[in-house]
Amino acid sequence: MKARSLIAALAGAALVMLPAAGALSQRSTSEQRGGERRSNGPEGRNWMETAVRTPEGGFRVGNPNARIKLVEYLSLTCPHCAEFAHEAGERLFQTHVRSGRVSVEYRNYVLNAYDLAAAFITRCTSPREYFLMSHELLGTQPRWMGRMQGLTDAQRAELRGLAPLQAMQRIVAMLGLDAIAARHGLTAAEQRTCLADQAALDRIGTMKQEADAAGVRGTPTFFLNGQMAQVNTWAAIEPLLRAH
Repeated sequence: MKARSLIAALAGAALVMLPAAGALSQRSTSEQRGGERRSNGPEGRNWMETAVRTPEGGFRVGNPNARIKLVEYLSLTCPHCAEFAHEAGERLFQTHVRSGRVSVEYRNYVLNAYDLAAAFITRCTSPREYFLMSHELLGTQPRWMGRMQGLTDAQRAELRGLAPLQAMQRIVAMLGLDAIAARHGLTAAEQRTCLADQAALDRIGTMKQEADAAGVRGTPTFFLNGQMAQVNTWAAIEPLLRAH
């Protein structure tokens, strides 16, 4: 399936009912993955301040030459991703990444239209804010995802009649993601420009196709120095980080 066809298929799922908010992870994760100050790396540098886009379409935080390169394929609507964020947050970022020993790259692996809209607007932010907004959305899934359950039949009919790009723009507003993005530095004008970029939307579909080809079948899926990990919980991932 071509990337644009995949996008259309996901957008077409916008009328599928979400699970009840109570079925989603209720744990809250810090929007900044912990606030406790840790010592910097041996060079005296805080690698949490270094965040970039990657050629693969992801966003990476940390030392680009880190000994351990952890890639996470995640869905912003996935309760297991939220669980991992909650459990890993402080230790992964403020200990392993901050020191320069580990870099973390997020690659969006979209599962549904709500996920696609959330990924789309989050990727409009700066690399550093991308992580902060992603963490906020993972930690507040029931709040923003639950809004889709309150849509009227008229609103659902409106979505059905829109092209994928326009549907994403409407879902962003319906979920209140535009207000969240504003808190992460995106002006209304910047949001309009970014959400009108068909190529940026198509890139999310291409990234999912590339992930599928690499063997990704769900979220969260982790790659450690290019090799897929056969585990996906923090309790199992952290020993792998320490072993390298």
